[in-house]
Amino acid sequence: YHWKVLPQGMKNSPVICQWYVNSLLSPVRAAADKAIIHHYMDDVLVCAPNGDLLSHALDLTVNSLIAAGFELQESKIQRMPPWKYLGLAIGKRIIMPQKLAIKTKLETLADVHRLCGALTWVRPWLGLTTGDLAPLFNLLKGGEELSSSRSLTPEAKEALVKVEHLMATRRANRCRPDLPLDFIILGDLPYLHGVIFQWEDPILIIEWVFLSHQRSKRLTRPQELMADLIWKARARVRDLAGCDFGCIHI
Repeated sequence: YHWKVLPQGMKNSPVICQWYVNSLLSPVRAAADKAIIHHYMDDVLVCAPNGDLLSHALDLTVNSLIAAGFELQESKIQRMPPWKYLGLAIGKRIIMPQKLAIKTKLETLADVHRLCGALTWVRPWLGLTTGDLAPLFNLLKGGEELSSSRSLTPEAKEALVKVEHLMATRRANRCRPDLPLDFIILGDLPYLHGVIFQWEDPILIIEWVFLSHQRSKRLTRPQELMADLIWKARARVRDLAGCDFGCIHI
């Protein structure tokens, strides 16, 4: 197990913590089988098809954790939207990343790594394509020490302007359980990407799917890119909804 020392001085194993909380929530999941309960460490998200079942599942969850010795502050229990969970703000119909501070003053390669890592995390909900971020990814090239000097190119500055615009205007949607999930491949070579969506008026975009900006070989046929993209999207939709796509548009 990998032990981590928190700022307060407490030693904690994420693996053991995750396992222990799961052992407490397993009976709750069995008792409220129509509810969905996700957890990561001590962050728990309870979902249900109606308000009565949600209240019941939430009460069972709270009681189980308190009985095990956890201390829960009532102010930390979010009963109204937007619900904040693992960096996301979940509304009644939309999902968006919580406020992300974009550091535009980059001085070292480490700064670029942190920025690109943060943008890679929010890409599925904002639709930031590899083409959009290519000027920033190019700053990672070189293989020098993390302390090596870096500065924004004019193209990278333009990319950050677009990033800030999309963060302010673009949202992903919550799934509709009564609609099938479909997938479509978009973009121009070599920057193909895809969208997991549901047909509605207007269309419901659930998540964008992207390939890594670093390919394992220089020359990749379009068919291979599309196959990799479909494989990644199918794995993702099974994680999201436990099903496959109703239709894949190529």
